[in-house]
Amino acid sequence: MTKDIQTYNNAQSGENKEICNLLAQAIYQGLPESESRIWHAHPVWFLDGNPIVGYSKLKDCVQLLFWSGQSFEEDALQKNGSFMAAEMRYATAGEINKKELENWLKKSKDIQWDYKNIVKQKGVLKRLK
Repeated sequence: MTKDIQTYNNAQSGENKEICNLLAQAIYQGLPESESRIWHAHPVWFLDGNPIVGYSKLKDCVQLLFWSGQSFEEDALQKNGSFMAAEMRYATAGEINKKELENWLKKSKDIQWDYKNIVKQKGVLKRLK
């Protein structure tokens, strides 16, 4: 785990810290080829410069966000925003379904929208995979 992401996780309290550490561990295992860093104040993992997955502390939970998640066709993931992102929210570490998370991480490699070039494409999101 990068120092910056560990610092982010350590800054969380109690249950949220446990959730963040579990998510980070699963993401590193599921996307070993990814680059990770703090982006817009939150841990995010990238493949070829394209944001794939990240998480952030919200008021009463930790939000796991997949940038291309709406294309995964998973009922458990909720639409987020006007592009293709989808989220799952966790209030306790026990809510994390490791098999489900592993499946989403596999899909995140195979199903990607080009967020890296969205500005160049004047706000038009194109499918990469």
